[in-house]
Amino acid sequence: MKLTFLRSCLSFCAWTFLLASVLAGPAQAQLASPTPAETTVPTVASDPYDRGSPRSTITALLNALAADDFDRAARYFSNVPDASRIGADEEAIDEAEARRRVKEGAELARKLKMALDSGGALKAFALLSNEADGDLEDGLDPLIEDVGTFKTGDEQVPVLLRRSAIGDPLLVQWRVSSETIEALSDWRPDPTMEARAEPGAFQVGGADLKDWILLVGLGTVLFAALRLLAAIVLAALRAIIPDHSGNAVYRLGHAALPPLALYGATVAFFVLASTMEASIIARQALLRVAGIAAWISLGWFLFRLVDAVARLGSERMHRAERRQAASIITLARRVVKLTLLVIIAIAVLDTFGVDVTTGIAALGIGGLALALGAQKTIENLVGSVTIIGDHPIQVGDAAQIGNVFGTIEDVGMRSTRVRTVNRTLVTIPNGFLAGEKIENFSARDQFLFKHVIGVSYDTDAEKLEDVLTAFRQVLDRTDHIFEEDARARFIGFGESALNIEIFAYFRTTSFVESLEMQEDLLLDLMRVLNDLDVEIAFPTRTLHLDASGTTASSRRIPSRPQTPTQENED
Repeated sequence: MKLTFLRSCLSFCAWTFLLASVLAGPAQAQLASPTPAETTVPTVASDPYDRGSPRSTITALLNALAADDFDRAARYFSNVPDASRIGADEEAIDEAEARRRVKEGAELARKLKMALDSGGALKAFALLSNEADGDLEDGLDPLIEDVGTFKTGDEQVPVLLRRSAIGDPLLVQWRVSSETIEALSDWRPDPTMEARAEPGAFQVGGADLKDWILLVGLGTVLFAALRLLAAIVLAALRAIIPDHSGNAVYRLGHAALPPLALYGATVAFFVLASTMEASIIARQALLRVAGIAAWISLGWFLFRLVDAVARLGSERMHRAERRQAASIITLARRVVKLTLLVIIAIAVLDTFGVDVTTGIAALGIGGLALALGAQKTIENLVGSVTIIGDHPIQVGDAAQIGNVFGTIEDVGMRSTRVRTVNRTLVTIPNGFLAGEKIENFSARDQFLFKHVIGVSYDTDAEKLEDVLTAFRQVLDRTDHIFEEDARARFIGFGESALNIEIFAYFRTTSFVESLEMQEDLLLDLMRVLNDLDVEIAFPTRTLHLDASGTTASSRRIPSRPQTPTQENED
């Protein structure tokens, strides 16, 4: 994947567009495209002057200018031959001519430095192509790269690099083009700039100390001013909004304004510093730092914004009792933040000069090895997507998962956490959870009431009919019962009791409310039995002995209602 394609993927960031428009300089006319033979040049040899891409050429040229090594800087101009290739090129020249051209190139390099110091500009490090082919989407000749501008009177002259391939083996080089060399030859510095270029001033890193102080002071003042403005806006919002802690506008402003202050300061620094009359060495170094600060501030802003939006969304979903949606928001927040972290890390590494193209390509090769070594992790990630998509459980649900019963506290990317009735926290991998039987008690739309009441065998048939009629009347006048399903039936002769089954569904989805309804109904049924003077059977056993004292028979009589499970246990 080419770095230009990577930057286009990252171009959703607004500052990239702004900086490109500020630093790219005037548009160049479209030149005739070369033939395929001219554009397809295999890179075989390595360049001792590191001119293999526009980015490396500008970086090495600035290093030479910072060291005042103008003889080395001359090697980055297309009219100066390489010392190691004198006589080896198609247009062979002797050593005397080579020395003359190096001297001429050194003077051009000195003039280029003065031109850039007096209001000229180079593209920021991150905007320079790091490919041997350059940026093929800039609308220019594929052999030409626009890397900056300098002033000639009121006119902005582009700084152009031209790609060439020389020697055997072929060596790709990007060097200052003949068009720029011609413009530099005609450029004349003013006396102030000539005096400034004279050695003697205290320098740091190839630039005057006062230029460093000026640029650092500019950045500090910009950030302090915008940070103060953000604090004033937040203070005004607190004064205007009484309950600002719960207000969405204030919370979003509180999350966004501090990082936006840093981001705005970096953008303003780019705009102002790119055309200041200060050392190009200091400006390019600090613009590179500002680019890193811009990416960090953008990441900081997006992280805080994602957290603020996710919190607002989660709170709204909890108020609406849409707990599954809250789980989705939590998972989405983590995925978005992880994606942002990767993008910001790639951008910062690229700004530092790390070749991220090789790293991205290695991901394709290492992806298979990583997948094989992390099968369980991938299984859990797929399981989390399955759970979120199918939503068998939500945060806050009471559920039985295998032999674990408790309340769902969190559905994460790798695992789900369950708070048990013993207040312990059980972590279940999502890969296991996706294939496990799940019983969700919170998803009940009704609550079952099913009790078996055993009355004494002393109750005759007429009295039992009265009991059944009274039970049915109790069910009919109970409002929170679904009447079409409610019933009271004599279901048979138990081992030692007459069993009556009460069956109904409560109109509630709350477990606590169902317990209250159950209690009220049971008390009403007890009152019916008391009014009709019918006894609930209690457990007794009657033994019959013959004359010899041997047990002849026995009968068991219960004294309380028994469920089928209890009867089997008895």
